[in-house]
Amino acid sequence: MPELVVTALLAPSRLSLKLLRAFMWSLVFSVALVAAAVYGCIAFTHVLCRPRRGCCGRRRSVCPACLSDPSLGEHGFLNLQSSGLRLHYVSAGQGNGPLMLFLHGFPENWFSWRYQLREFQSRFHVVAVDLRGYGPSDAPRDVDCYTIDLLLVDIKDVILGLGYSKCVLVAHDWGALLAWHFSIYYPSLVERMVVVSGAPMSVYQDYSLHHISQFFRSHYMFLFQLPWLPEKLLSMSDFQILKTALTHHKTGIPRLTPNELEAFLYNFSQPGGLTGPLNYYRNLFRNFPLEPQELATPTLLLWGEKDTYLEQGLVEAISSRFVPGRLEAHILPGMGHWIPQSNPQEMHQYMWAFLQDLLD
Repeated sequence: MPELVVTALLAPSRLSLKLLRAFMWSLVFSVALVAAAVYGCIAFTHVLCRPRRGCCGRRRSVCPACLSDPSLGEHGFLNLQSSGLRLHYVSAGQGNGPLMLFLHGFPENWFSWRYQLREFQSRFHVVAVDLRGYGPSDAPRDVDCYTIDLLLVDIKDVILGLGYSKCVLVAHDWGALLAWHFSIYYPSLVERMVVVSGAPMSVYQDYSLHHISQFFRSHYMFLFQLPWLPEKLLSMSDFQILKTALTHHKTGIPRLTPNELEAFLYNFSQPGGLTGPLNYYRNLFRNFPLEPQELATPTLLLWGEKDTYLEQGLVEAISSRFVPGRLEAHILPGMGHWIPQSNPQEMHQYMWAFLQDLLD
């Protein structure tokens, strides 16, 4: 068929896709402005209630002692082959078994895996990374440096750079989103996956279009599409919005100590410390709409019954995309979004059972 005819036949589809994306972006930024107004009121309320803290976040000059706890492992840096970036990681149990690689979410860092690093280092080489933009890892300023494609290449380079050809991938929140995509595009590098509180973006997209309540749970994502303003609002009153997210008595991390809270805030308080992590969100809608993708990597999925940010219905939506027999999913009663930190013992029990045959 002549190229001109093919181009003419495809033109209506391309135009429809461009119109759909234009409508999507206009909707996203409209909601973002509403979210900015709401979060602006919340941030200024915090300032008025705590005037001594002022409108800016206090820069932390001393690293919290818990980030140097030797029982968690040794700190190191890895130069990535593809990007040349340098990522920070904490490693323990080298030589004790297969690689178990941990991917954190937001607003977290490698320290969110402290319980798992202690638990599994006896039988695995456990490695928790600070993803690009987080902590001591390199943090490019450009939004385009945080596309999902580039972040997946980072994970590949970490696995190969550590000297392994495959790993057990354990991920939460944003790390979970990356893990799902990594298992699709680099399946040979993932032997097993443990995913906590996170859905593939294509599943999230389709589910949210049919369940508007999920959009309300994810309202913060729309705020984060805006430039510079989210950084300002999150840092006001010494990062009170982040403090509330992490320590709220109903939706935060139970028993989080002041020192542990500072372990998360320390790097966010440095100049530009929030921009890299928020740039992840600024790329979320770049490839809309996404095509459904089949999931085949053997996976343990753990989901909190009382997750504030993600509905239980997403578990069934994820299951519908799986090759039969490859997914073991559990909705954990009474648990929220932060399972690796709030309920580590329960998580560990499920993980040991799921991974036992790898160790036999």
